[in-house]
Amino acid sequence: MDFSGTWKVYSEENLEEFLKVIGAPEMVVKMRKDVKPVLVIEQNGRDLTCTMKTLLCTRVNCFTIGKESEICSLDGRKLKCTVREEDGKLVCETSKFKSVREIQGDEMIETTTAGYVTFISRSKRA
Repeated sequence: MDFSGTWKVYSEENLEEFLKVIGAPEMVVKMRKDVKPVLVIEQNGRDLTCTMKTLLCTRVNCFTIGKESEICSLDGRKLKCTVREEDGKLVCETSKFKSVREIQGDEMIETTTAGYVTFISRSKRA
């Protein structure tokens, strides 16, 4: 599955609760809840660069499917993970959360679970 493209987030469920569960500072929770990011994904084979852009900041994560990488979480902390591909989905597990990113039709859906909270982000190609 090719995830390349510019994706505009239009819907986020449980973002505030998710950020609190992963221990994000209250200021990050307050600032992030009213912002809908744009994601730019560049995929070259098994190498991906994911850039999340908001008015507040830009975060870039680069990784190779199947190799351990260091990523930056929504609240800015660096975490180790190995992204793997399962049935056309990108799966990332860290010590804090598990994220599954998939394309369904013209949408990209990211489902991230931390503890008892599941955060769902939905995007469309820009």
